[in-house]
Amino acid sequence: MGRTGVNYPIVSAVGSGGLVGFMLGLLGGGGSILATPLLLYVVGVAQPHIAIGTGALAVSANAFANFASHAIKGHVWWRCAAVFSALGIAGAVGGSSLGKAIDGDRLIFFFGIVMVVVGALMLKPRKAVAVDGRPVDLRMCLATAAVALAAGAASGFFGIGGGFLIVPGLMLATGMPMINAIGTSLLSVGAFGLATALNYASSGLVDWWLAAEFIGGGIVGGVFGMLLATRLSAYKNILNRLFAALIFVVSAYILHRNRGTLVSG
Repeated sequence: MGRTGVNYPIVSAVGSGGLVGFMLGLLGGGGSILATPLLLYVVGVAQPHIAIGTGALAVSANAFANFASHAIKGHVWWRCAAVFSALGIAGAVGGSSLGKAIDGDRLIFFFGIVMVVVGALMLKPRKAVAVDGRPVDLRMCLATAAVALAAGAASGFFGIGGGFLIVPGLMLATGMPMINAIGTSLLSVGAFGLATALNYASSGLVDWWLAAEFIGGGIVGGVFGMLLATRLSAYKNILNRLFAALIFVVSAYILHRNRGTLVSG
């Protein structure tokens, strides 16, 4: 029994976590955006805030696991990662506090809009682009701070990883190559998710047992996703488009389910 005192079907919890982990392993990102909808509509979590808080913990665990592999490969710019994470945590705490104060159904409606944005970004294939390094001066520091605070606030508000914001933000602020931005961003994604989850937990809005089941499924699913990713690497763009289509379908369902919240509240 979890923190919320509700028993959820273990097959649904582990299976949903497995799907998120599988998508992350297969595509290298984006899968965590499905955590909250799966917790709500498949696992059966009734309260949107509990789904967001529990999902944020799962997102954090997935991000830290992926961060470790990037760190081993030398893809992480550690100083940037530490500074960006520290600043962004402040934004995540503020964003998650605001999210807790908003009506849950209305927050999920806004979440559906964010999913549309994420789906659109996934339709654009990532390309490794050479970027000139920039001097570490006051302008870079201010730009990095602004991006970190904004990304952290968005991550905390919606309970998402925010990698789709952090990766281009790091490239814009520091001029680092994309592969380094991806590796470096994962520390921030994990830190923002953990800060959000702890903030929600302080209000009793995290189901710890459910999170453990979800994360456990995600670990297994991630292994299978990574194994399949090497075999399907030639079809990466097609897979991204299919996943983007799935995100659009889920977001349409969310917006339809919560369409009356903007006028009813």
